[in-house]
Amino acid sequence: MKFMQLSLFKSVRLSALSPITIAISALYSPLLFATEDMDVIEVHGEQLNKSAYLGSAEQLLKEQGVDFSAAGGMSSLPILNGLMGDRVKVLVDGADITAACANHMNPPLSYISANQIHSLNVVAGISPVSAAGDNIAGVITVNSIAAQFNSAPSLQWQSGYLSGQYRSINQGKSLGLGASVASENISISYQGSYDDANSYQDGNSDKVLDTLYRAQNHTLSAAFRDDKQQLALKLSHQTIPFQGFPNQYMDMTDNNSLGLTAQYVRQLDDGEFEGQANWHHVKHEMGFFSDEKIGMMPMNTDGKDISYQLEWRLPLASQQLLRLGQEYYHYQLDDYWPAVAGSMMMGPNAFVNINDGTRQRLAVFAELEQQINSHWQVSSGVRVEYVTTNTGEVQGYTDGMSMGGMMDVNAAAARVFNDLDRKKSDTLVDASVLARYQMNPDEQFELGLARKNRAPNLYERYSWGRSTMATTMIGWYGDGNGYVGNSQLEAETAYTLSGSYIKSAQDEGWQFKLNLWYSKVSDYIDADVMSTFNRTTTEAGSRNILQFSNVDASLYGSRLEASMGLRDSDSLGQIRIKAQLNTTHGERDDNDQPLYQIKPLQTELALQQRLGNWQNSLVWQWVAEKDRVDKQRLENMTDSYHLLNFNSELSLESWKLSLSVSNLLDEYYQMPLGGISIAQYKQDTSQGFQQLAGEGRSFNFGLSYQF
Repeated sequence: MKFMQLSLFKSVRLSALSPITIAISALYSPLLFATEDMDVIEVHGEQLNKSAYLGSAEQLLKEQGVDFSAAGGMSSLPILNGLMGDRVKVLVDGADITAACANHMNPPLSYISANQIHSLNVVAGISPVSAAGDNIAGVITVNSIAAQFNSAPSLQWQSGYLSGQYRSINQGKSLGLGASVASENISISYQGSYDDANSYQDGNSDKVLDTLYRAQNHTLSAAFRDDKQQLALKLSHQTIPFQGFPNQYMDMTDNNSLGLTAQYVRQLDDGEFEGQANWHHVKHEMGFFSDEKIGMMPMNTDGKDISYQLEWRLPLASQQLLRLGQEYYHYQLDDYWPAVAGSMMMGPNAFVNINDGTRQRLAVFAELEQQINSHWQVSSGVRVEYVTTNTGEVQGYTDGMSMGGMMDVNAAAARVFNDLDRKKSDTLVDASVLARYQMNPDEQFELGLARKNRAPNLYERYSWGRSTMATTMIGWYGDGNGYVGNSQLEAETAYTLSGSYIKSAQDEGWQFKLNLWYSKVSDYIDADVMSTFNRTTTEAGSRNILQFSNVDASLYGSRLEASMGLRDSDSLGQIRIKAQLNTTHGERDDNDQPLYQIKPLQTELALQQRLGNWQNSLVWQWVAEKDRVDKQRLENMTDSYHLLNFNSELSLESWKLSLSVSNLLDEYYQMPLGGISIAQYKQDTSQGFQQLAGEGRSFNFGLSYQF
């Protein structure tokens, strides 16, 4: 008996519908059992041809409306609805992996390469409570486990691929390899990738310092099934020997991780049970490895994630489904900075930043999905989590006096921190209601309302250092400022309202979509200025030291999409034009100051052609001037710019050839969400902290072979 998926909605591409549609369609997609003649049918935001994509998952997610805060070449941080970092929950094969770094250099998406991704799903803002908790921005799910079975009694070759890509802008080379064997009851597969790149050049042909990287990702998966159950196991390994971070004071000098995921699905007499267990361990090192950014300070972290998720899917009546779930997450972190031999500043002790820090989450949820009638589909749910955090005692490089006989501010801060009651707890209550009204086959309206919560992470709550050096090691914002934790932080609570209207032509010749959303966030974790520092004699070198603090904030935005077919002929094929416009606004309620890294207005116009096995696209993107900036973080304004990108793909039986030119006009631009270039500042302090520049024109070639 093979698995199938029963859904009240049709399978859809994420790019074709609003976040609410994807949320509802995901809800009505439990794995249930059927007859032997039925194959696997799954609902995903996007199903991918793995051999066609290489490198990080960033470009795949950008196509689905995700923005990114620039970091390393494999480690950019996703932004949904103007909210970044841990506010976005990212699940890799259902596992919740925590960034084990004071600069978030190893976020969840860095542990999977594009060619390993079988499917992905993005739900911004109004995500169902069964999708995930401990987030206020939304949920990104990427999956690599995709068991393939056949009718053979013994293992036989199933499929394989080999892919390569070259990018001229940074001499970037990417390789991907996949292979699988299967029988009627067993499936075994391997996915691997290798990426290597030098620092890229901007539109003025100047090197953007410290943007080089090298990475490997490997996964080995196996699945076993019988008539009533299926077990899937995935072993993952990653190694990143170096990765430059131009907008941080440090670089990654090593990142080694090992992970294990087990997924189990079983048919019950009255529904279905699904369980998952996850273990992930990473050893992470920061320092300096290139003359593009020099230094001598080492920093080490050791992080472990252990979790399980249990879910029961119980049909109550015709077109009604009840989901019940219980989950547990345990995260443990050690963050210490080894003493540097011979250094008067960094010794004689190791600087203990986080000592046996723990963050535990215990969650339960209930969710009801139902098709009320031929027009209305509704889902509602409640999720409750109990979150506890704690950490041990810490120490600075010295126990009291620093170089020159001056009192060490970090030694004094360590004593104050060690006297605190450091164990904290938060109770999070999430609730969501999602509804879709089908006016007619070509027109629909969607409405969602959600209350979401996120508890502070360990660095927000327990970073204790007070010196300029110690504080500038904390923060994932790429702004050059220093940060101090706050043990009294409250959990963030976001109330989000979202509505969408979708209208299509009966012959699918055109489609119009409009999504509007508004979020009111209580106890938003922002930061307030404590003091300033300047390592130069010029005003342009001034930065702030800030302490994490709770404020209230408001965010709202819109997304408009339209598409229309222009021509369909034997000689020119199908020609289609697509357009979109995105706006985001975010500000603190106490002083009306803009929030950090809010994307300015952005428009995109794409001309697409498909002629048999040949696909072409020409995409023009315009980004407005960023003049609303966070003054507390000394965020830079950026000028408006436009980019033109060309892409062509040709499929020939088992081969696929791709040619693309990004930034075709070689435009110089500064990335609104890029942060500042600390690497450039350290080379030349006279210009102050300049915004990180984007990539210039790049000729990209790709070739893949499936076997």
